[in-house]
This record gives sequence, structure tokens and C-alpha cells, in this order.
Amino acid sequence: MNLMITGGRGMLGRTLQQEFSDFNVTVADLPEADITDAAGFDALLSAVRPDAVIHCAAMTAVDRCETEPETAYRLNAFGTANVAAACFRHNTRLIAISTDYVFRGDADRPYNEFDAADGGNTVYGKSKFAGEEAVRALCPDHAICRISWLYGPGGPSFVHTMKKLADGSRPDLKVVADQIGNPTSTAAVARRLRDILARPELAGTFHLTCEGEASWYEFAVEIFSRLGIDQKVVPCSTGEFSRPAPRPKNSRLDKMMLRCAGLPPMPDWHDALAEFIAAEFPAGRR
Repeated sequence: MNLMITGGRGMLGRTLQQEFSDFNVTVADLPEADITDAAGFDALLSAVRPDAVIHCAAMTAVDRCETEPETAYRLNAFGTANVAAACFRHNTRLIAISTDYVFRGDADRPYNEFDAADGGNTVYGKSKFAGEEAVRALCPDHAICRISWLYGPGGPSFVHTMKKLADGSRPDLKVVADQIGNPTSTAAVARRLRDILARPELAGTFHLTCEGEASWYEFAVEIFSRLGIDQKVVPCSTGEFSRPAPRPKNSRLDKMMLRCAGLPPMPDWHDALAEFIAAEFPAGRR
């Protein structure tokens, strides 16, 4: 299969390159490829002629999206529309990566793919939802895959941040305990994307987060346990950390579409984290 990955040098994109090393992969990323240049991206797609595009390119810095909303919409909405329109013109299947931030995060249960989304309360979420809507309108042959609480080789991620902060200089580390989500590895996402690519008849929206749930506090405790680092972690509230963009209290995603399609379930987050840490930090603290 000929595969193009936009944003291929980002954390998920790097894992996808490794996962799909048996494919003919083209990385479309800055500075060579700019999704906000509609004509330029169309010309690239015409030249490469991939069977499918996995669209990872996005502005994901949530707080920066709040302070630079036009840039966020240019990349996450306008850029995604360019990718979707080009895929339609060239009869290319589109797998678009999205986020839990398209929901408001105030439900008392995990969100499934059939729950109404509106972009939530952040510029990041609204711009990503606008991108989702562009994909639905412009490229019928698509799968939108939502992820959250992502970590992977090389970072940046919560796992890498926690390890860096546990340098022995802090007797305790405050971590938010009133936000709940599904910690998810890029490897787990990549493997399920392979399954979706293998089923060209599948279309629609899929949630690809690991099974099980945790607060950021519980996630941190598990990280240090797996790393063998003796770091005291203290639970705290969201209100103790002031940030430009509000964080959803509930980022949990239910994988109803995977079950409907008969695809394998996502791994439990504890198992995915253990696999990742063993590969990324084989020497633990050192």
C-alpha cells in the first residue's frame, strides 16, 4: 500500500512511520508540505498518488490555540479541509486524526462516537471539530479517529514530563486528580489504524483510546511505579493550575464503533504503558 502521513514528523507520525514500515510511506510535513497551501497539497497528492492519507498534521498546543485562534483554525480547520478536498478529487481514502476536545467534557460517562459533539469549550476543540465537519462534507471515503491523553516515543508527552520532573529536586509533585481520561500510547493507536486501513469498507468516526480510565494523578503514580522512581505524588484540583484553555473534566471515550465493526479492542492502558516504558526507558530513572 502507498500511504501518505501528514504531520509525519510529530509524535504520532513517527510511530506510524515505524508501524507501517512495510508500506510505501510518504511523509508530508513542514517545510516540504504545507496543508494550508491548497494548490500545493493537491499537487503533492497528485504526484504521490497514495492509496490512503493518515492526516495527523494539526496545531495541538491547547493553550496556544486560545491565544492564536486564527492560526488554530488555519491549520485544524482550513488545512484539514484542503486535505479532505484533495483526497476526494484524487479518489484517496482519508483517515483523519481528531481529539476528545470536540466534546464538552461534562458528561458523567465515557463519550461514544454517536454522542453529539460541538467543539467543546476551547479554540482547539472547536477548530478540530470544524476540521471533522470538513472531512465529513468533502470526503465521503473517510474515517475520523479520535484520540486523547497520548504519549509515544520521543514525546513530548505527560510521561516524559513526569520523568523529567522526578529529578530528585522535588519532595512532592502536585498532579491534578479531578480530570479523568484514557491514557493512550501511539503504538496502540497505530495498530488499530492498521486494522482500519485493512477494511476499506469502513467509514465514519472511531474512538481509539486505550481501555480503562485514570486521573492524571493516578496516571502519574503508575508512571513512577513502572519506572521504579520513588517520587511522592500529591493529588490536587484543576483550580490550582490556571491555564488559558479550560481542560475537560471527562476525556473518557467509549469504543462503540470498534465493537460494531468487529475490530479488536484497544489494550488496557496499564499494559500499553508498561510496554512503552520498557521500550522507551529500559534503564528506568537512568
